[in-house]
Amino acid sequence: MSLSLGARAMDVLFGKNKKEQLEPVRAKVTGEVYYRSRYLRSDTYNANMEANRIVVSEFGTMAYPDPSKNIFSKAFTYLSHTIPDFTDNCLINFMKCGGDFYATTETNYIRKINPQTLETLEKVDYRKYLAINLATAHPHYDSAGNVLNIGTSIVDKGKTKYVIFKIPATAPDRTKGKSPLQHTEVLCSIPSRSLLSPSYYHSFGVTENYIIFLEQPFKLDILKMATAYIRGVSWASCLAFHREDKTYIHIVNQRTGKPVSTKFYTDPMVVFHHVNAYEEDGCLLFDVIAYEDSSLYQCLYLANLKEGFEGNSRIVPVPTLKRFAVPLCMDKNAEVGSNLIKLASTTARALKEKDDQVYCQPELLCEGLELPQINYAHNGKPYRYVFAIEVQRTPIPNKILKYDILTKSFLRWREEHCWPSESVFLSSPDAKEEDDGILLTAVVSSDPQKLPFLLILDAKSFAELARAYVDVDMHLDLQGYSSRTQTGTQGSRPLPRKSRTGLQTAPWPRQTGQA
Repeated sequence: MSLSLGARAMDVLFGKNKKEQLEPVRAKVTGEVYYRSRYLRSDTYNANMEANRIVVSEFGTMAYPDPSKNIFSKAFTYLSHTIPDFTDNCLINFMKCGGDFYATTETNYIRKINPQTLETLEKVDYRKYLAINLATAHPHYDSAGNVLNIGTSIVDKGKTKYVIFKIPATAPDRTKGKSPLQHTEVLCSIPSRSLLSPSYYHSFGVTENYIIFLEQPFKLDILKMATAYIRGVSWASCLAFHREDKTYIHIVNQRTGKPVSTKFYTDPMVVFHHVNAYEEDGCLLFDVIAYEDSSLYQCLYLANLKEGFEGNSRIVPVPTLKRFAVPLCMDKNAEVGSNLIKLASTTARALKEKDDQVYCQPELLCEGLELPQINYAHNGKPYRYVFAIEVQRTPIPNKILKYDILTKSFLRWREEHCWPSESVFLSSPDAKEEDDGILLTAVVSSDPQKLPFLLILDAKSFAELARAYVDVDMHLDLQGYSSRTQTGTQGSRPLPRKSRTGLQTAPWPRQTGQA
């Protein structure tokens, strides 16, 4: 029985692409809730649809030359992919820049969209404004509405570096009518420890005065990437975890643009999501979801997901919420081996070593949660609550969590055969406490008799306030309130990833406290 249920769940959740819903469909609920979805009409989407096959390479799916072409055409195609032009399938997040909204991914491209109709507008190349080949899809916003982000510049003028940049909330008066992107400013550049193997990163942290960047031993091999197309392998195979290396913690002063001179490091780990960070009594504390290695990627291949639904899953790596603490001012007279953190609020330690190096030993807060969300009004400030999904035997979530950092306690929501997306926290207009508000999540079911719905929870008590059912063919979405899928992806390949679509109840920017 479990086998047939697992197979049915896989077929419902991943078996086929879903239809677009171009016109708003009113949900069955009292109030004004509508559902609309649309594929992002990226250049990648259009090229693939026109050819009726994958012709633009993605992170986990490598395109191949048209078999009908002759040997010379194929050779030219191979050569043109030596320095790849990355995809513009912006499927991870939404970014608000000035009065505009953009769909984002981890390449140098973002796509402007209409937040009301979800229509795809112009493609923007970050390289027009600064020299980066990759950028995170999870920027931060400061109190003035400026966008903070970080990207990688690969072998630019003989150097590979990480570039922290700021996009102003509005363009200066003298350039009224122009995009704030034209006034993008580089705050800081951090040299990569390796010219041809820069660190992969999915997010970063911010406080009121500092930016936290983790240069981790999960690295992108540039030489392998340059030959990936010829070898017929995906770019994902060009990433490797080097467990013999350290994780380096870079702290950058936002005001001066200069890194803190002390060399902070910790054990090798892989971090996708920063949760939050803040300053306390001369120290900087930051919380991340950490893994011991990069094996999570293997769990996201369709064949492995299928095994998980059928009860034969390999062990899923356990995500761990860890708190790190670093001193902002180094005590030059401290003895080697002494703990530089004197805070009563954490057991995290920073141990002084020779040559101004500091080894950071984290505090373990809890295990088994991912895709963290916070009340963004507390981003960069002391906070208490994390909203997330629970990760146990499978990376596909079936529970929503609220974790109380102070009491180390959990609240949970789950329902049989229901699969929730990453939640979105909305604060109450008259909020007095951090968790005064509601939590929104889109839920699909592997039961074909059950309609998908928008779930609305009281963020304080986790009591269900309402659900809005919509009679549509809705995607399973792991991250945010948008969906992803990929035409022609079959067999043992990564989780389907194609064009970004939007599922909205209101056109707000997705402002998260993580990457």
